[in-house]
Amino acid sequence: MATTDTDEPTRRDFLYVATGAFAAIGVAGITWPLIDQMNPDASALALASIEVDISNVEVGQSITVKWRGKPVFIRHRTAKEIGEAEEVNVLDLRDPQSDQQRVIKPEWLVMVGICTHLGCVPKGQQVSDEKGDYDGWFCPCHGSHYDTSGRVRKGPAPLNLEVPEYTFVTDDKIKIG
Repeated sequence: MATTDTDEPTRRDFLYVATGAFAAIGVAGITWPLIDQMNPDASALALASIEVDISNVEVGQSITVKWRGKPVFIRHRTAKEIGEAEEVNVLDLRDPQSDQQRVIKPEWLVMVGICTHLGCVPKGQQVSDEKGDYDGWFCPCHGSHYDTSGRVRKGPAPLNLEVPEYTFVTDDKIKIG
């Protein structure tokens, strides 16, 4: 009895390939919407960056804006505040950062207004607020004191107030984010 091996595809081979192709397309069709739904929606992308007009902020004044659901403190610092911030010996700080590392222009300080200890909002933005021992910001919940550059100087806070990524679009406009 003679047998012959043929390399020609059979109907069964075609059915295996077709079934595999349809299964791959089905898996991709089910998986793609699951992966795509993890992308941020348009409202979240809109909050990714904001532009703030700072033309009306006088020297010595502060404003608070909301960015990504967090308060951001923008302070137009006085010459005295800039001098105090620059005179600090960085080696004496718990979270060593010079004032130059925290600002783009010395007269403008931009930072997230959330205490790095437990997430409270420090006082010091309003004229009537208690400024703490270093004339900056004070978190009354647990007693953290920040200086005129937002660096932690006293209390349980482990880190300085966060400086978000920001740029000056013009002399009167800041883009945060």
